[in-house]
Amino acid sequence: MVQTQKTSQTQPCCGESSDSKSTHAQLNQQQLATFCKAMGHPARVKILQILIDRGTCICGEIVEVMPLSQSTVSEHLRILKQAGLVKGEIDGPRVCYCVNPEQLQRFKAAVALL
Repeated sequence: MVQTQKTSQTQPCCGESSDSKSTHAQLNQQQLATFCKAMGHPARVKILQILIDRGTCICGEIVEVMPLSQSTVSEHLRILKQAGLVKGEIDGPRVCYCVNPEQLQRFKAAVALL
């Protein structure tokens, strides 16, 4: 009976070195996890959809179209801003929010890699 030894080494795919592929994958995984955590609540998904649909920065209108209190909407916006999906600019006593198109594109690209 002939016994064969199994090796635990894997070969890089498509000519890419395993080190650069691994580092790239880890960065994408971390970024995707951050985005997904921010999008992990239906209210935040709705807020992002509203901002995308409006296409401009909006200040107080989000609270008017969401069935949530001002403080709850503010907390959801803070989380989206922390993940980089939303930008906020101070306009007098209030903050105006809009989508961060560069980060939104990164989010879409990271999801597309799944």
